[in-house]
Amino acid sequence: MKYIKVFISEIPWNCGWYYSAMSVYERGNGDRHRKEEERILQANNRKFNSLFDYPDNSIKTSKYNFFNFLPINLFEQFQRLANAYFLILLVLQLIPQISSLVWYTTVIPLVVVLSITGVKDAIDDVKRHQSDKQVNNRSVLILVNGRVEKDKWMNVQVGDIIKLENDHPVTADVLLLSSSEPYGLTYIETADLDGETNLKVKQAISVTSDMEDNLELLSAFNGEIRCELPNNKLDKFSGTLSYLGDTYFLDHERLLLRGCIIRNTDWCYGLVIYTGPDTKLMQNSGQSTFKRTHIDHLMNVLVVWIFLVLGTMCFLLSIGHGIWKSNKGYFFQAFLPWEHFIASPATSSVLIFWSYFIVLNTMVPISLYVSVEIIRLGNSYYINWDRQMFYVPRNTPAQAHTTTLNEELGQVQYVFSDKTGTLTENVMTFSKCSINGKTYGYCYDANGQCVPVSLKDKVDFSYNHLADPKFSFYDNTLVEAVKSDDHLVHLFFLCLSLCHTVMSEEKEQGELVYQAQSPDEGALVTATRNFGFVFCSRSSETITVIEMGKTRVYHLLEILDFSNERKRMSVIVRTPEDRVMLFCKGADTIIYELLHPSCASLAEVTMEHLDDFAREGLRTLMVAYRELDNAFFQTWIKKHNEACRTSEARERKLTMVYEEIEKDLMLLGATAIEDKLQSGVPETIVTLSKAKVKVWVLTGDKQETAVDTAYSCRIFRDEMDGVFVVEGTDRETVLQELRTARKKMKPESLLESDPINIYLTRKPQMPFRVLDEVPNGNYGLVISGYSLAYALEGSMELELLRTACMCKGVVCCRMTPLQKAQVVNLVKRYKKVVTLAIGDGANDISMIKAAHIGVGISGHEGLQAMLSSDFSFCQFRYLQRLLLVHGRWSYNRMCKFLSYFFYKNFTFTLVHFWYAFYNGFSAQTVYDTWFIACYNMVYTSLPVLGLSLFEKDVNETWSLCYPELYEPGQHNLYFNKKEFIKCLMHGIYSSFVLFFVPMGTIVNSERSDGKDISDFQSFSLLVQTALIWVMTMQIALNTTSWTVINHTFTWGSLGLYFSILFVLCSDGLYLMFPSIFHFLGVTRNSLWQPHMWLCLILSTVLCMVPVIGYNFLKPLLWPVNVDKVLNRIHFCLRHPLPPPVQTKVKHPSIRRSAYAFSHKEGFGDLITSGKTLKSSAFRNSRKSL
Repeated sequence: MKYIKVFISEIPWNCGWYYSAMSVYERGNGDRHRKEEERILQANNRKFNSLFDYPDNSIKTSKYNFFNFLPINLFEQFQRLANAYFLILLVLQLIPQISSLVWYTTVIPLVVVLSITGVKDAIDDVKRHQSDKQVNNRSVLILVNGRVEKDKWMNVQVGDIIKLENDHPVTADVLLLSSSEPYGLTYIETADLDGETNLKVKQAISVTSDMEDNLELLSAFNGEIRCELPNNKLDKFSGTLSYLGDTYFLDHERLLLRGCIIRNTDWCYGLVIYTGPDTKLMQNSGQSTFKRTHIDHLMNVLVVWIFLVLGTMCFLLSIGHGIWKSNKGYFFQAFLPWEHFIASPATSSVLIFWSYFIVLNTMVPISLYVSVEIIRLGNSYYINWDRQMFYVPRNTPAQAHTTTLNEELGQVQYVFSDKTGTLTENVMTFSKCSINGKTYGYCYDANGQCVPVSLKDKVDFSYNHLADPKFSFYDNTLVEAVKSDDHLVHLFFLCLSLCHTVMSEEKEQGELVYQAQSPDEGALVTATRNFGFVFCSRSSETITVIEMGKTRVYHLLEILDFSNERKRMSVIVRTPEDRVMLFCKGADTIIYELLHPSCASLAEVTMEHLDDFAREGLRTLMVAYRELDNAFFQTWIKKHNEACRTSEARERKLTMVYEEIEKDLMLLGATAIEDKLQSGVPETIVTLSKAKVKVWVLTGDKQETAVDTAYSCRIFRDEMDGVFVVEGTDRETVLQELRTARKKMKPESLLESDPINIYLTRKPQMPFRVLDEVPNGNYGLVISGYSLAYALEGSMELELLRTACMCKGVVCCRMTPLQKAQVVNLVKRYKKVVTLAIGDGANDISMIKAAHIGVGISGHEGLQAMLSSDFSFCQFRYLQRLLLVHGRWSYNRMCKFLSYFFYKNFTFTLVHFWYAFYNGFSAQTVYDTWFIACYNMVYTSLPVLGLSLFEKDVNETWSLCYPELYEPGQHNLYFNKKEFIKCLMHGIYSSFVLFFVPMGTIVNSERSDGKDISDFQSFSLLVQTALIWVMTMQIALNTTSWTVINHTFTWGSLGLYFSILFVLCSDGLYLMFPSIFHFLGVTRNSLWQPHMWLCLILSTVLCMVPVIGYNFLKPLLWPVNVDKVLNRIHFCLRHPLPPPVQTKVKHPSIRRSAYAFSHKEGFGDLITSGKTLKSSAFRNSRKSL
């Protein structure tokens, strides 16, 4: 491939750049398609950058456009073999020598099916176009000729310098040049990329940060960037900047990614590096795919089978025709002359083969696909209309964005869920606390009994004009303790208002806004603000707090920042009274070991309170303090400074210094933060687990946060035999951790004699299925995205899959969007099960597209996931209803429909096969032409649609009470190849009965008046009437829940048949159209004969007895689990019990620490460095508070 290396000459840039650019073609030995090795661009030079054909900044998530919609959509639809089959059939019907049916009997239904599907796909894609248009037309400020001009996102090009403002999304992947903050700092939120709502900081390099917002300097900037090619690694970037003769190294700390939101920064300027499809967000988005259900794939296989059966029958009948033609037809030409194009019996046999191919085409009628589309559409509307899935606070119903996946909802075995905004509400709230051995946050009645909180118990914070109006608390005793000047309560809140790394920002209206690196910290600081301890501002040396209306400035001496190993953070401050205080908060298991012995009794009480908090799924931490002697502190700070200056083993030395001062702490209490799970999440996951649906959490969030949420929502349970943590940083370590976990769960799985190992050593060809393995207990698995990068490579992926699939719950954290899709594809590829992915953010789009079914949550993170999904709603708890009610009903209905439809058409078609032995294999039809035209579209369509749209084996209450009913769909028990063979054998038997019983009845028979009725028309009428009777009885047997509509459709269709039959055989129609209506008077002549009705009854009984016997014996002789559950339900219906009382899922558990502030260090170093200061004027204004 052509790529360009640029050599910068000494001539002036504005006049000689183009002539210094050289096109170079590098080709190795036979390698004519070598790809570019790096990206090269120059700032403020569109002409130069245009040489490289970089894409513009527009995005495209739609599949079609005006010109390619028809060919691509038809190509996708003709991937259904049945559609291709009917296209071939249509071509055959246009050949008069072999056509036994008119062409429009096929073309009209085919066009209807293709049109319905095409219109549906077009509507879905129009929505994607609208979404793309909305994004591409957003406004952005671009630096053009020394001025900042407003333009559209899609017009941004590589090398442009753009201006980004506070609370605005980042337009493309840009190199940060300068910002309104000191030292070129910019604060961003990355929720759409990794699911985290905490604040992150980026910093521009010094050579560009000095430009600030000087448009003249920015316009003159002509630096050259050489960097890596576009890729999907969110945390990786490397490149160099060449400017004014110097070269500067660039890493991902300098890069602002598309999808980030600028926070706490008035403005910043950036140089566009990657645009549109090259951005890391889009590189992780995945591709739109044409999703088809497992039943669709099965139908393709069955169509091939039917085609082979059809071909075999046509071949046998054509041979029979050739034999008959040779033995009898040749001598029968006086009565039945041969056509001029028939030269021999062989020629006639070939033509008869294709004639029978057309006659027997109803083995797979096109009406099948019309009916399937109608059924899917109807079941989709049930989802849209479900009031139980309507979210009142947002006035948002559940929506089915596609109508092709309904029955797939009844077959899900794996659910892959995002965490933030999907399982949780993405909101942290201060829920309870324990101070000096007393708990706050509970409500009690007059008898002192703990009762659930209610709105009337909500604390009124109107006395505090600085309170956050969105904060809620329901225990007035804590407010009273604060107002009563309780010293320890004040010290508790003072600790929380000082011990953090939160940044404050004052809006124009004087509103105080906090930007926290962790949502936990934000919740704690907001709580202290409402209780009268308002964190106002900070500098590198001070922290300003308004305590109960009085402004106090604390001198910040040191921040002992949080780390993943320490699991705590401390601040050392000098109070206005010149006391040196250390305030510490952290994981209870850590702080407990650091307490002064005098706190033993208080610690035990507090630990009991922490146990209570943990049982409620709250995130807990301990709060403590220590007053330091000034001389001791001065000695300690010297050691600290020495440890900071060392370059060898710096982290270890700092840890030792920290431990010297973080000891003999005095316990103040503990806090409990609620990472608000969405309502009903634990109950939903427990219900899904009973339905044998495994839930995996795939999140970009931190490990501690993800694991804590997994416990809270019952994916992990304390009674588990173990939770394995895979966090290796190299391939060998990850492999060892996975095998260690597998050895504990199933030791024999590591032996060479293990069946799966034997199977894998044979190197089976793809695709193959990895069978389920049963562990010796209940286990969970936690794995980080860094370890996943190794685990998803090569043969390691099977190690990961086998280990993960033996676990009851899996949590994958710190994942990139692409890794989410890779995990979903891994399970799809090797387990051959139906997968569902559910999420609410742009970082979930790739896994939503990768899964068989994608569900979008209409949450706080925008509408990107919803627009890319197949189904959407507002709350995770609706998932159980989507699967266990709508999914299960849809699957059951579709299976009953297909079984019945194949049976009725096999029966209908195979009568022609038996009749061929009596008509010289001439391809003559046994039925009246009008009956053939109306059989599927009129006579039998409404009953089966009624069954498929209204059938309920049990109601929605029982479906949710007994999740075990979901199991048949997971194993596809109700319609599979075995069931298809049963339908075929049943059809062969019924067609045999329906042909030979009327044949025996009609042969040599006569009416009561002695007139002969053994004619073809009477026989045809008897066969088709018996067929309609049998089909009506069969649909009645299949129907479990009868409604008025079912009765109307079933018995009304039978009455409609007789009504139309009398009309078609009437004298009037014959007199008007004698060449079309041939069965004159047959109905009244035949149906008045008693033996005709006896034949109808006998045929119906003979066809129904085997079905009734099988349905009766099957649950007795070959019961499955669902039969036992249904028997239990039927028993309950006969002997009603009081309705079960709905109770919340309890969380009996051992105490867990939920201190999950960050995987990385916080803003401690940044704060103490002074880089967060905007100006001296800003500092002075804060000090004046």
